[in-house]
Amino acid sequence: MRIEIKGRKVAVSDDLRERVEKRFDKIAKQVSPQAELEVELSEDRNPRVADSQIADATLRLKGTSLRAHKAAPNMVTAINGCADDLARQVKRLKAKRSHRRDSAPQIATDVAL
Repeated sequence: MRIEIKGRKVAVSDDLRERVEKRFDKIAKQVSPQAELEVELSEDRNPRVADSQIADATLRLKGTSLRAHKAAPNMVTAINGCADDLARQVKRLKAKRSHRRDSAPQIATDVAL
């Protein structure tokens, strides 16, 4: 899985980049290598907003896109929450796809009957 990390009003340090890659590694094992993950980290500089650190993630898979958005007081919590939401969505999508595959009608191939 290819991961692209963007920062809007936030400097993306190497430590933050490592944390994002480590957190989304669980999802990378569940999806195809051609999947693309775009993580955007931003900061709301309004003093009245308590949850000013924002993490947005978009996972593009074959045929569908999954999105997660989390705001928290610090960036680490926002990244963790976003990764958890995306992992839940991937798990649901995989279950839905496997359910469709299991319920496909069986075609009789024995013509001798």
